[in-house]
Amino acid sequence: MKWRWLFSLLPVLLTGSFTELCGQHKKPNIILILADDLGVGDVGVYGQKKIKTPNLDRLAREGVQFNQFYAGTSVCAPSRSSLMTGQHTGHTPVRGNKATKPEGQWPLPEGTVTIAGLLKQAGYATGDFGKWGWAL
Repeated sequence: MKWRWLFSLLPVLLTGSFTELCGQHKKPNIILILADDLGVGDVGVYGQKKIKTPNLDRLAREGVQFNQFYAGTSVCAPSRSSLMTGQHTGHTPVRGNKATKPEGQWPLPEGTVTIAGLLKQAGYATGDFGKWGWAL
């Protein structure tokens, strides 16, 4: 299957087994926060002592924490592309921080399967804001 790589967690989130495990009868809310240059030790829940991050800490404590996660690459645009498409950096359509007008940075090609698109198909409302926003 061409898209089998897309987050092994996603099928679990979208099935009744996850909602039953959580004691809910509705789909869980999913908030994905992506920050450039934010290390795992920069948030209180992961050990930061000097900078206070109470809201992020609460989200992490009450939600799901990913403790073994890696960026797709060391450069921001292809790393975001890897995250959104689930593809290895050698396969994702965005391979560098390449500027283009009017988008600003090289966009994902029309019709690219993304986690947001799959969530929409599963009945979720999706949105994004911030750097390199795509139409999701």
